[in-house]
Amino acid sequence: MSNRYAPHPAPPTRSVLTRSAALLGAGCALSLLTQATAAPAVSAAPVGARTMTIALGALPGDRTGGRTVRGLTARGTKRYSLLGVSWDDPDARLTGTVQVRTRCAGHWSDWQPLAADTEDRPDPAEAEGPHARGSTAPRWVGPSDGVEVRVTGNEPLPAGLRVDLVDPGTARLGAHPPTIPSDEASASGPDATHRLARHEVAHRAPRPGIVTRAGWGADESLRHPGFTYTGAVRVVFVHHTDTANDYSCDDSPKVIRAIYQYHVQTNGWNDIGYNFLVDRCGTIYEGRAGGVARPVLGAHTLGFNADTTGVAALGSFGDEEPPQAQVDGVTKIAAWKLGLTGQDALGSADLTSASDGSRYPLGSSHSFDTIAGHRDAFATECPGDQLYDRLPAVRLLAGHLQGRR
Repeated sequence: MSNRYAPHPAPPTRSVLTRSAALLGAGCALSLLTQATAAPAVSAAPVGARTMTIALGALPGDRTGGRTVRGLTARGTKRYSLLGVSWDDPDARLTGTVQVRTRCAGHWSDWQPLAADTEDRPDPAEAEGPHARGSTAPRWVGPSDGVEVRVTGNEPLPAGLRVDLVDPGTARLGAHPPTIPSDEASASGPDATHRLARHEVAHRAPRPGIVTRAGWGADESLRHPGFTYTGAVRVVFVHHTDTANDYSCDDSPKVIRAIYQYHVQTNGWNDIGYNFLVDRCGTIYEGRAGGVARPVLGAHTLGFNADTTGVAALGSFGDEEPPQAQVDGVTKIAAWKLGLTGQDALGSADLTSASDGSRYPLGSSHSFDTIAGHRDAFATECPGDQLYDRLPAVRLLAGHLQGRR
């Protein structure tokens, strides 16, 4: 592999708090950074944060119709707000269907699907630790205290199936969480029609305000202590987190903390996979640690994590349109990040595949729009049809922010 990757020490052993499936729940709970900056100061761990794991056994009649069924009958649990199903081998594919029901305040939800999520993982260039697992996409369900799961497949199901329940805990964020300040000019005159204003420096988009990891309450003791940097960022890959859309923006830090815990404690990754996240109100959050202006290697686009940045819109946008504020947030962070290295938001760039698991064979080169969708690099629906269809407009406006049109 390329020697441009900065080495870091071997990942520490991570512990995951395991609870018995029979446990009854306690009820539903309703300064300027420069390019040389590595990471924000360590923040205090959120109070009450935990990941609970429950092994999935075989349901009665598990060979009905020739199908294999594993699951968990309805039962109470400790409090949690996000869940997913995982299995031992990160390279194993779950070809069947996964459905869950959750309980809050005595009421059970309808069955909800979980999407298999084998494409959001690190490339072989970055060892993400000895505890990597395969998993579905996580689903934010809000405060819950019960769960039921069924996994069905026509082929053998992966070994070690379990449901992971994540409680993001409570963090003391205050009314004004730590934020890297924006240097956007005020929109006026012709720029006002675009909602966003271009930067005074040619082809260098303004930096938007970015809520730091401390601002969303990241427990820095969970992640790997080192960072891996690649070459200059040449492409921004846009994702959606495939989680629910009906969250309150006040709950965005909780959702991000839960995704972070899931990526680290369930998937066994070094850190949260995305470099940035944007909520439905347009607030931009720092993702993977290492410095927002630096080319931090993420775990978001299998085969093409190097020389790229992953920006994830919180929510699911297959059928539902993303709010304009969220699209604007994606546009601003993409334009700024590309502008740091002189990349034209209206242009394209060649990348070399690091995995045969991507759309393109290992070692082959492919040209991408500098603002591309996850599906451009992998056979996936991400970032959803509704968000993907907005990317041409995102490119145009990002180009405007860079002063290119």
